[in-house]
Amino acid sequence: MTGDGDMTDDDDVTDDGDVTDSGDVTGPGTRRRRARALREFLDTEVAGAVVLLVAVVVALVWANSSFSSSYSDLWHTELSVSVGWGLDMSLHQVVNDGLMTVFFFVVGLEIKRELVDGELSDPRTAAVPVAAAIGGMVVPALLFVAINASTGTTRGWGIPMATDIAFALGVLALLGPRIPSGLKVFLATLAIVDDLGAVLVIACFYTDSIRGVFLLGGLGILLLSWALNRVGVRKTWPYVVCGLLLWLLFLNSGVHATIAGVALALTIPARRKLDEQAFSRRARELIADFDRDSDPTPRTNSAQLEHLRELQIHTMAVQAPLQRMEHGLGPVVRHV
Repeated sequence: MTGDGDMTDDDDVTDDGDVTDSGDVTGPGTRRRRARALREFLDTEVAGAVVLLVAVVVALVWANSSFSSSYSDLWHTELSVSVGWGLDMSLHQVVNDGLMTVFFFVVGLEIKRELVDGELSDPRTAAVPVAAAIGGMVVPALLFVAINASTGTTRGWGIPMATDIAFALGVLALLGPRIPSGLKVFLATLAIVDDLGAVLVIACFYTDSIRGVFLLGGLGILLLSWALNRVGVRKTWPYVVCGLLLWLLFLNSGVHATIAGVALALTIPARRKLDEQAFSRRARELIADFDRDSDPTPRTNSAQLEHLRELQIHTMAVQAPLQRMEHGLGPVVRHV
């Protein structure tokens, strides 16, 4: 700043209106910009993919080091939750049966969105990744049997069938906009069908026992969730309750709990109650009513509160439950 009040070329104005010396790379404006840039990066899919790859490298180094026993001990750490009843799980089970179920649920929501309104809405288009996934399971299994036919280890034919969906989607996220969205949807669908197929194979051929009562109870919950969709329930909490019950039933059934995540996702409503034009028209009317009913007092009066309540109802009606859940859980899944 010069003596005449003019700003020199060496001064910068931050987004908050602060003037800083451009030569000061540690000033408050610079720190705020860096913090904002970091937050924006962490909100992207790329950040989640980077965290995944870093975790893989750390795990590989740790598991193959002289401290490998501590790595195994970590995953066998027992965790327990008791709220009227007890739930005891190892850290490995928390990830495999808990967090991965949420992951599969979100991916299932994305696949259903594409089936309803996106790249997979054409049955012929949707059939291609499904057929590719089936081939990706059958061919490795047959090769395994052919190679190990004389070794007596052919029972392990299910091992090479699975494609790790988390890594597949992580690699896609790293590629970013360099690949078309249609290819992303194709590969995501292929990966999830392949993974689910492998999980079903494990459940049918490698599980010691299937508890039919729990499995039937889970199927009943799925039917209930589907019925809620059909009768027009658009609040999210009934589906959350169904999801928790479904997870507990599948967890005790002998079938991998991640199947519950995808199965539930396919029952979540993908259609909204109110279209955009109707919402926009009614929202403008309610905002006009809100302004008309204003008064000099510093607080919102009862008439205005009623307009806000109705606006909230319409705001929920213009969003499908699938959209709300995907938007709310997406960032959590990417960073956890």
